[in-house]
Amino acid sequence: MQLLQSTLFLLLFLTCAAHAHNITRILAKHPEFSTFNHYLTLTHLASEINSRETITVCAVDNAGMADLLSKHLSIYAIKNVLAFHILLDYFGAKKLHQITNGTALAATMFQATGSAPGSSGFVNITDLKGGKVGFGAEDNGGILDASFVKSVDEIPYNVSVIQISSILKSPEAEAPTPAPSQMNFTALMAKKGCKEFADLLTATSAVKTFQDDADGGLTVFCPTDDIMKSFLPRYKNLTADGKASLLLYHGIPVYNSIAMLKSNNGAMNTLATDGGKKYSFTVQNDGEQVTLKTSVVTARITGTVVDEQPLAIYTIDKVLLPKELFKGVEAPTPAPAPAPEKVADAPKGSKKHISPPAPEGPDLAPSSDSTADDVSSGARLYGGWAMATGLGLGVLLMN
Repeated sequence: MQLLQSTLFLLLFLTCAAHAHNITRILAKHPEFSTFNHYLTLTHLASEINSRETITVCAVDNAGMADLLSKHLSIYAIKNVLAFHILLDYFGAKKLHQITNGTALAATMFQATGSAPGSSGFVNITDLKGGKVGFGAEDNGGILDASFVKSVDEIPYNVSVIQISSILKSPEAEAPTPAPSQMNFTALMAKKGCKEFADLLTATSAVKTFQDDADGGLTVFCPTDDIMKSFLPRYKNLTADGKASLLLYHGIPVYNSIAMLKSNNGAMNTLATDGGKKYSFTVQNDGEQVTLKTSVVTARITGTVVDEQPLAIYTIDKVLLPKELFKGVEAPTPAPAPAPEKVADAPKGSKKHISPPAPEGPDLAPSSDSTADDVSSGARLYGGWAMATGLGLGVLLMN
């Protein structure tokens, strides 16, 4: 048994170790990739890489990055180009030279963003004669403009960091990308199923706050149209200030990718926060699922509208209700307990069997005030039942 437990512990340790990787630390051991490493951090791609269990990073050295930077692309375009060098599959040195039929097509992180039109987010990997492996964009007529240089680091079947000879050419990735403040993000919301929320934003002064924060870093959580339509009657009952606060409550004044939300669990201030702890909610994750918990509701992130640092917009399955505007569901007031019926005298020589009254009390639904109230009311309920049981037992023993 002890041997079995030790073996299971070792396997668990190795599994966790295999999944725990940090691309920044890996590349920091190799100064020739310092520029590439810097821009992975600057564009927040590093955290996206670290959140993946299976990934291949095609790194280029400082000379290759100098060629890219000489094009004077915006930071948003540079992010797309580097995302094109991150393959969503494992390609170690051995696998590269054993590609079935000599050619493989790999999806990239650029493809996963949804910003790559058609198949422009795929990389063609070809095992060439003489032990060479070529890389190129899938839609550039079969031209392979980079080649495999060496393996930098590998965690078999999970993470592979390889060096390729030059930056992969991709006009789609290099295309000008507008700054977040220049984006019509309410139009983006409307196209991705959040038109109701976008319309409410544009009808209030809250939209200017969102626009002003976009370039400095902004994360928005927008309820989908079906959710907002059912919520509109309650929304219309709010004051003008309440409406603005509710909308601002759906924004965080910093950029957060999904990976960052998973690693930064805890209380988050919102655009509605004005000192203290008012208008905040808690970010939690269970595996891959990220939730936003207020004192009233818990919402789940269900999709991504846009994720272009420093702006991220996600869809959620509930309207976020702050305790400052809404109260939780209160427990109903308990009905008074009926008076106990008088027990008739039993014939002489027989025993009296008195059953304790069934416990009565409120539905123990959580209130918006605190969990402690629920616990104490539950304790009082249980205590009353126990007292009744004790009295009944005492009478029984006396007879």
